[in-house]
Amino acid sequence: MPRSDFARCLEAAQRRLTRANAEFARTEQLAAQKNMPAAFGSAFAFEAEVEKLALLARVLPAYTGHPKALELAEETMGETIPVEMGYGEHGWFCLRIPALLPKKGSGSPTYVQEYLYPAMRKFFAGKPPTHYIDCVLAYRHVYDRNRPERACRDHDNIEQNMVTDIIALYLLPDDAPLRCAHYYCSAVGNQDTTEVYVIPKELFPCWLEAEKANDLKEENLYETRPI
Repeated sequence: MPRSDFARCLEAAQRRLTRANAEFARTEQLAAQKNMPAAFGSAFAFEAEVEKLALLARVLPAYTGHPKALELAEETMGETIPVEMGYGEHGWFCLRIPALLPKKGSGSPTYVQEYLYPAMRKFFAGKPPTHYIDCVLAYRHVYDRNRPERACRDHDNIEQNMVTDIIALYLLPDDAPLRCAHYYCSAVGNQDTTEVYVIPKELFPCWLEAEKANDLKEENLYETRPI
């Protein structure tokens, strides 16, 4: 008798859980030996396994056949990964993700898609479309100041295409170079965060000055774009 999709997913999750436990134990052991360079690599391997496990955990309820599995899963993601977004007073759009984006090749961009797309769909529901015709898409990677410096990654080693594609659905006619320039920077803060800004090109010098002064904190993010 063929196994059900639920059984196959359950077994795959068990394999990932076993691997994640092994990487966690290895990380603990290396940290106890004060071999922090090796612990750093093992910690990232643990992170990758947990991300893959999270993907399986997210689809597992749907394989039970429950009619509200997808809806409830999206609600859970919205509560555990509270994405913040809105229009700033200066006229740019701000998106704040309370996590760093995955590394290319080791993290899962699908994981990003599964919590970001529902959050943006909910935010823009019932609102008139906004299109930034000539803009700069700025990625600001904020690292917890307690992280070692070597944990900060090169910008070209971070998976950003998935986020760009989702943003383009709601805010850009397209992300072609002639319509949308890209800018990447890193900073330190109180926790790991990814900030993405859609900035009209004429406002980019203002944004850049604020970024360099670490003065991008908005008191309020608004539901609609200021006129």
